[in-house]
Amino acid sequence: MRTGTVYVAAAMAEVAGCFGFWAWLRLGRTAWLLPFSMLSLATFAWLLTWVESSAAGRAYAAYGGVYIAVSVFWLWQVEGIEPDRWDVLGSAICLAGAAVILFAPRSLPGA
Repeated sequence: MRTGTVYVAAAMAEVAGCFGFWAWLRLGRTAWLLPFSMLSLATFAWLLTWVESSAAGRAYAAYGGVYIAVSVFWLWQVEGIEPDRWDVLGSAICLAGAAVILFAPRSLPGA
């Protein structure tokens, strides 16, 4: 449960931070967004250190699926663009992949 919560919080921080740069460069918004964007991106990186995993690469790989799903949620809730069936299907596939990485039985130390 904790890992899922951390992943969602990290994804929201990463998407928000990246969106601040997008808004500045692509939407002509103020550069005053940038310090908040950088803080948000630093928060994302810090949050990922809370994931209960023996290997950073595995934690980041599983996080990728959650990031994709949260990005589609952002598309809908923040940008006001309703995800289509391909967005939803792609997100579901990515979450399934993240679940395989997170919950696969591992019998060897470090495996």
